[in-house]
Amino acid sequence: MTREELNQKKQKKILSEARHKKEKKIFLFLIKILIVLFILGGGFYLLNKYIFTSQIVVKEERISNKKIPSSFNGIKIIQFSDLHYGSTIFIDEVKELVKLINVRNPDLVVFTGDLIDKNYNLKADEQELLIKQLALINSSIGKYAIAGEEDADNFLTIFNQSGFTILSNDYDLIYAGSNDPILLVGVSSKLKQLDDIDKAFSYFKQEVYNANIYTIALVHEGDLIEEINKEYKADLFLAGHSHNNSILYPWGESPYKIEGALKYSEEYYDLGDSKVYVSSGVGTNGNKIRFLTLPSINFFRLSSKEGL
Repeated sequence: MTREELNQKKQKKILSEARHKKEKKIFLFLIKILIVLFILGGGFYLLNKYIFTSQIVVKEERISNKKIPSSFNGIKIIQFSDLHYGSTIFIDEVKELVKLINVRNPDLVVFTGDLIDKNYNLKADEQELLIKQLALINSSIGKYAIAGEEDADNFLTIFNQSGFTILSNDYDLIYAGSNDPILLVGVSSKLKQLDDIDKAFSYFKQEVYNANIYTIALVHEGDLIEEINKEYKADLFLAGHSHNNSILYPWGESPYKIEGALKYSEEYYDLGDSKVYVSSGVGTNGNKIRFLTLPSINFFRLSSKEGL
């Protein structure tokens, strides 16, 4: 073999070794990327399953307004919403929810829509268990519910049999130890085309009514507030539907919003004379994912004066 042939052979060997080293580096780099993605994916799954969808928090707020009768000072209201039973919430989680509510001894409990997940087939025995648990919720004044866009006939059955009053474009006068009531209004789902704002607020069209009555409006989709405010006013709006956008970036923004909650999706809005609280819900919607938004219930204390 000539010197030239030896040099060519040696050169080929060097190039081959260099190519193998490069391929090895690329392979190891890809393995590292896959490991990182696996860790991130596993971490996201664990956070979503055991933290962001299961740790129900209680958001407590004091509502002060001079229109609130003095007999309502200290009255406690709990709002829960968007249970989406069959998503990430089942009977064990409902039992924990009932405990969270009852330990606070609420005077008024309100539910603002979407009881059963639309993709879940609720079995008869589960329905009975759910009725039994919701019936255990205690309140000294009453329990009320409005329907969301995913609620069907079993919504009526479950809440009627568990002691809730269903406000389907209707209202009720709430009393607390005096003849001075507050007004509770419930508007049905706009997305399901069941809303009738005039009917729900028909109290204000009666010949004898208190124009200065403190009014709480229950709506499922927050964006319905825009339509209500064109003709009527409520001092306190309690809404659901948005899950407070379900997924948040670390800097607080969300990659998406859903129809019906394009304007009112975050947890609080101050509209001057009106306050808006949007529940983050208890369950999850179709994707069964939350990120940096925890399931929650809202806990309000009423006061006729600041500082009480």
